[in-house]
Formats: sequence, structure tokens, C-alpha cells
Amino acid sequence: MKNVDLACECPIEAARREELAHLPKVVIVGAGFGGLSAAKALARVHVHVTLIDRRNHHLFQPLLYQVATAGLAPTQIATPIRAIVRKQRNTDVVLGEVDGIEMECQQVRLGERRVPYDYLILATGARHSYFGRDEWERFAPGLKTLEDATEHRKRILLAFERAELEDDPAERARLTTFVVIGGGPTGVEMAGAIAELAKKALASDYRRINPQCARIVLVEAAPRLLGAFPEDLSEHARCALKKLGVEVRLSHAVSACDAEGVTLGGERIESRCVIWAAGVQSSPAARWLGAPSDRAGRVVVAADLSVAGHENVFVIGDCASALGRDGAPLPGVAPVAKQQGEHVAKAIARGLRGKKARPFVYADYGSMATIGRKAAIADFRGLHLKGFIGWLVWSAAHVYFLIGFRNRIAVTLDWAWSYLTFERGARLITGDIAEPQRAADSRRAAA
Repeated sequence: MKNVDLACECPIEAARREELAHLPKVVIVGAGFGGLSAAKALARVHVHVTLIDRRNHHLFQPLLYQVATAGLAPTQIATPIRAIVRKQRNTDVVLGEVDGIEMECQQVRLGERRVPYDYLILATGARHSYFGRDEWERFAPGLKTLEDATEHRKRILLAFERAELEDDPAERARLTTFVVIGGGPTGVEMAGAIAELAKKALASDYRRINPQCARIVLVEAAPRLLGAFPEDLSEHARCALKKLGVEVRLSHAVSACDAEGVTLGGERIESRCVIWAAGVQSSPAARWLGAPSDRAGRVVVAADLSVAGHENVFVIGDCASALGRDGAPLPGVAPVAKQQGEHVAKAIARGLRGKKARPFVYADYGSMATIGRKAAIADFRGLHLKGFIGWLVWSAAHVYFLIGFRNRIAVTLDWAWSYLTFERGARLITGDIAEPQRAADSRRAAA
């Protein structure tokens, strides 16, 4: 049997690289909504696109909370980047983590490797912000990646498993108390999903405990939930959560957080499972570029999304501080990132033709959030949808924007099954559970 050299390059690939070698180089850092939209929009432009990401998959972040609460499997909301762009002849994918930008020589630094660019698009997203209390992260992890989601799923399901074996009523109460910090869309959706998981999907699965008695607390420092939504929709969301059994604490800021729970002013809530959904901060893009940034660390960009003094460098998505028509910063949501990615691709195409880039104008088609089964809210330029109709629209929109026909079908079938049976098909505890178990055993021994 002949040996096959898997590293050898076929003639077709050699010809492609020869062709791309003479084209302007566009480097995109980040394959989220913004970066991927830019890459796809550049598919027919005569440029060589290099798409860099530290993970090999594109993640549909709006549905991460469903993975965290066992509603969906990770594979249903993530798609390999190479599979998405495999038909784009002008696009290469690099798996790696960027640690800096060398502006003078126009190179992106990945450790010892350098990737040159003629145009640079930074779409590196955002990470959790604990408002100066970073020590809270180990007790109240956030939700940004698949790893975060599967870890939360493990924490939530393990809490019920350990409560089933726990003899101490006080410890059992701590284990079945879940605190979600932050009343934005992520916090509202997470709290509602945990309530449905506990009070419906797990209701008949245990012998010694009653999951329906689980306590879910949603904490928000502002006077109302979903501050970006109109007041009537915010109030509808609060009432819908209350019907699910969620305790909503408004105008309450967290003053302490540890392994035993959280403190809200003078009130103590004992909990073994605290989830952070309160704030985000930008990636290090501003530091890499040496550019001005806002309080959240987002790069302050020009009207065309370029960086001051560098017309060939663009910043989009959650790491960009761009202004809307009303002069207020645009929100860090998927529609903004997608439209910015498409805009920057057009700006590059115009630049190659010697034309000046146009200002970015965001077309706001509305915003949505779901509270739980048959309950969601939507605001479409003043048209307010609530309840079941809002939930149908929310579901259809999220299925539509998922990448890949297989994922759309799988998610639709899973949601239909869950709707009819209240079952959650992805209730798997994965990863190491020994360390948390040792901690539980130590507490029992001490008692």
C-alpha cells in the first residue's frame, strides 16, 4: 500500500494560492455575527480573505441559554467555520488567538506567527464585566461560550442530583436556589428557562425532592427589567416570570457574592448556583490599536466604522462604540453586528474602486426576548407583540437566523417536542464532578 502524504498540496490549491497572492489582503479577526457577515459579503470581491478565530466554530449566542438549561445540544447552535466558508474560493480560515496588532507594518500577531493585511476588520466581541469585582467570577460565572453553557448545565443539573442525596434541609435549600444576576434579555431568558426546567421537565424525575419547589431569583439593579424595551413590554415580562414562579428583585444591587450565595444590601440569599448576566466589557481591541475607547472598553469608531487615522482598519460588533441616528451608542446585539459586517465589506469594495466609504446607518427592525413556554415579547418599531404570538415570532426569527439547514430542522423539532411533552432532550452532566463532590463531602463532615 502506497504511503500518502496528507501535507502535500494539490495542483488546484496551488493555483488558488497563486491567484490569491496578488490580491489585496483582508484579515478578519473573529467569526461571530459581524466577522462572518463581513467574510460572506466579501465572497465575490477580488480580495484574499483570512478569517481568524480562537475557536473552530461559529456560535449562535442568542440560544446559548438553551444549552445551559438543557433545551438544546451544543451542536445545534454551533457550526464549523470551515464548513460555512468552504465554497468561498477567496477565503482561508486560521485557528489561533490574536495577541496584538502591529499597526506600523500592518500585521496581525498570533504568537510567533504574523498575518499581513491591507484591510483589517476587528470583530472580537465582548466578555463578562464584573464592574471591578472580578473575584466574583469564580462564584458567578457568565454565559458567552459553549464551554460556559455546558458548565452551567452541569452546575444546574448537579444541584438537583446533590439535593436528592442531601439530608440537611438547609443545604438542600441552598442547592435548589438559583440566582440570576442581571435583568437584560440573557438574564430574563435564563431565569425563565431554569424555572421551566425545574417545574416542568424535572418535576417527576426525583424521589426525595420536589424540583417544583426550587427557588429562582432574578436580581436587577435598575427599577425595571429589559431597560431597552418599552415599559409595557418590560412589565409583561415581569408578570410572565412571576407566573413561572421566578422571584424578581428590582432596584437591588449585589453587594457581595461568594460560594454560599449573594448579598443584596441587607438581604442574604443562600445559593450554590449563581449565574452572572449583568454586564459585558469589550475585548482588548482598543489596546491593540492604541485607539480611544468608551467606559466599556469599546473602540470609538468613525461614522464609517473605521479607526481614526487608519481608514483601512475597521471595528464592528460588540467591541465597537458606534452611534445610532439618535446619537446614542448602538446596542451589542446580533443585528447590529451583522449589518456592520456587511457595511464594512461594501466599504472595502468601494475603497478598491477608489471611492470613499459611506457612513454606517443601522436599520433597527426591532428587538425580542423570550420568557418561557408560550411567552415572549417583541417590539417592531412600535408594534408590540406579547405572549404566544410574540413567542411564535421569536421562535421563527431565531430558527431563520441559525446557520445550516440541519440546525434549523433539529432546533425546530426539539422545540416542537419540548412544547408538546415538556421534556428536555439534552439533560447531560458532562465533565469532572469529583471536585464539587469533594467540597460537598467536606461540608457534611464539618457539620
